Amino acid sequence: MKNIKIKAIKKSFFKDLSDKYEKEIGYCIVEEGAEWISKSALIPEGFCQSAWSNLQPYVFALSSGGGSFFDNWMKNPHSVVISCNDGIRPVSFLLETIE
Repeated sequence: MKNIKIKAIKKSFFKDLSDKYEKEIGYCIVEEGAEWISKSALIPEGFCQSAWSNLQPYVFALSSGGGSFFDNWMKNPHSVVISCNDGIRPVSFLLETIE
């Protein structure tokens, strides 16, 4: 299996949604630019479990040699941009196969 680099490339926060729907529960600890390496398609140490639930199928596919997701919309077919499932403070991650 190939290793996969996971990089946080964009962090957003929708204050209007937070004000309307959320209790004060804290904040996302992921910072833009942070990087992790998934080995054997396993969750990297310290990685957000909630985000992992969205990224894991793509990490597994890339680590198994797959790619070209969504009709080849990525310039690099061995990469994909996927966001976590937090609708109020989503983080977008770039997943890339590394040798």
